[in-house]
Amino acid sequence: MSVPQLNSAQREAVQYLEGPCLVLAGAGSGKTRVIATKIAHLVGERGYAPREIAAVTFTNKAAAEMRERVAKLFEGVQYNGKPARHSHITICTFHSLGVQILRAEHEAQGLKPRFSILDSDDCFGLIQEQLATTDKQLIRRVQNTISLWKNAGVGPDEAAAHESDQDEHQAALVYRRYADTLVAYQAVDFDDLIRLPAELFARDAGALLRWQNRLHYFLVDEYQDTNACQYSLLKLLAGGSSLRPAAFTAVGDDDQAIYGWRGATLDNLAKLQTDFPSLKVIKLEQNYRSTGHILAAANKVIARNPKLFEKTLWSEHGPGDPVTVTAMNDEEHEAESVVFKLSAHKFERRAQFRDYAILYRGNHQARLFEQVLRRERIPYVLSGGRSFFEKAEIRDICAYLRLIANGDDDPAFIRAVTTPKRGAGPATLSALGELAGQYKVSLYEAVGLGAAEGRLGARQLEPLRAFCDWMNDLTARAETEAAQTVLKRMMEGIGYEAYLYNTLEPRQAENKWGSVLEFVEWLTRKGTKEATAGEEDAGEAAFDNADGLADTGKNLLELAQTVALMSMLEGKDADPDAVRLSTLHAAKGLEYPHVFLVGIEEGRLPHSHGDEETDSEADAQRIEEERRLMYVGITRAQRSLQVSWCWRRRGGDTVACEQSRFIPEMGLEEAGPAVAEEAPMTPQDRLAGLKALLAKPKLA
Repeated sequence: MSVPQLNSAQREAVQYLEGPCLVLAGAGSGKTRVIATKIAHLVGERGYAPREIAAVTFTNKAAAEMRERVAKLFEGVQYNGKPARHSHITICTFHSLGVQILRAEHEAQGLKPRFSILDSDDCFGLIQEQLATTDKQLIRRVQNTISLWKNAGVGPDEAAAHESDQDEHQAALVYRRYADTLVAYQAVDFDDLIRLPAELFARDAGALLRWQNRLHYFLVDEYQDTNACQYSLLKLLAGGSSLRPAAFTAVGDDDQAIYGWRGATLDNLAKLQTDFPSLKVIKLEQNYRSTGHILAAANKVIARNPKLFEKTLWSEHGPGDPVTVTAMNDEEHEAESVVFKLSAHKFERRAQFRDYAILYRGNHQARLFEQVLRRERIPYVLSGGRSFFEKAEIRDICAYLRLIANGDDDPAFIRAVTTPKRGAGPATLSALGELAGQYKVSLYEAVGLGAAEGRLGARQLEPLRAFCDWMNDLTARAETEAAQTVLKRMMEGIGYEAYLYNTLEPRQAENKWGSVLEFVEWLTRKGTKEATAGEEDAGEAAFDNADGLADTGKNLLELAQTVALMSMLEGKDADPDAVRLSTLHAAKGLEYPHVFLVGIEEGRLPHSHGDEETDSEADAQRIEEERRLMYVGITRAQRSLQVSWCWRRRGGDTVACEQSRFIPEMGLEEAGPAVAEEAPMTPQDRLAGLKALLAKPKLA
């Protein structure tokens, strides 16, 4: 296979197969192209079978993009004289690979074939029960501590032996009980999908050999985001042996390592050089995204961080527009000014709204920008926030639908049978989980076993069996009756409205019930042929397309079979002409022609948890990660970048602010001083500005 349209460094990265390889891919340097081309090269030129190759990344979106790139490159690629099938290649997230391993090796892990995977909310509930508290911040802290332990490969016993303070002591106690509960439920959490395979391969040479014989070459995307457990898994699977040398290509950028707070560690880059002395390092420094002024600012900022590998981005796009910095009066002035500038810039450049992004450090910063954009009738899309389908009340109703679609969905069973509560507490569910594990059946099926009567008393078992009988009736009806009829029967049986008003403040209950009614109405519409494009506004149409279903009339079972995929499918194909509002973390991996980087102040970026900073090593590492986050923000911009900060902010009390240390680090003095503070804009100001723009001649 030929490797066209690659620069010399990219070509070297694609063709190098003499040993382990680390590709340092700077922002916008074409790393996905390199990975996809290398996969095609492995099959078409080096004789690897598609089934022997695994490419892993961190998000479903990135994996989908990689599959799409590979599919295009495989046109004409041959293996053993026949057209190669790209669908045979394992291209997935780390966690999806972990699921495949656990499904195949479930017996070695003491799991039933259809073990359950608990999501973050499910796990939150389990930890809340262990702590016996409603303090959400405490529950999240303990949950995060346990997650970090798992990501570092630390089990409950090791955590208890090395606890350093009272908080860790409490977390270690919960960790032990939480781990035991997962075993009883025949379930794993998200972190276990990596931890358990790594532990399995470390102790079971036979299992490791099976997978080494199955997968002969690994490609790892976003390597800088790996945690200790992911590195262990990679080292075991791709690290080679006396029979076969290490065979992998890790692609990443140490300058974009922004996930230390969730366990990712740059130590993994240093470990590669230590554990694989023959490691080949290839740098991709040509940027295909941004102009010279933007890259110069990015290079100067990130140069302040210590480096394992030196690299400098460069581009052939020319200098482009200068990067500007504007000091604003306050957050309201900032929102007004940014939206006006965006509107004016779009008019001048004859651009589209989708060409613009407003990026910020925290989700809460979006509110004022949303208000101004709505007032000015400018469409926008919010990224990095919660999806409609992630709301607790929607997930509660979805649990019943998921259970109709699949009685083996244990997390759905647990959520449905406890929301509202039906007499099934932790002790009851634990006993039921042990029974399900013994007979290798789901929790739902275990309720109907005769052996259940020996494990559970009548007071515990009767409400469970009544619940399952009701669900069986709904499932049978869902196959034949109209969706709206069965849905109405289900909602009446749940009694969810009464549950909300009995457990929450009236206003909160009203808001949540409103979301449920909206969801039920949407399901009803999907179950009929009555909805037409003329009856829906743009927002409703976008919501309707969230699951990819056509309005052809679905029974409730058909609808229920798609519910588990809703969050993944939501907005998958949507690319509306709208401004993007996004956190910096959520914007990583994306790019926009024009970027507004807002709220760039000390205490906000870099983010601070306190009023004082220390000279501790931990604080230095925090600043370095925040600087990398600033670098990520700068390098999202293709053609123009405008930075802003506020002299003061109003949050109860008015607080004086100062510009972030990262602004002078951008070295913009050569392009002129920061723009002076502007006066607050009135509607008359906006009207006058637009009139002035209309008076200008059109650009060629």
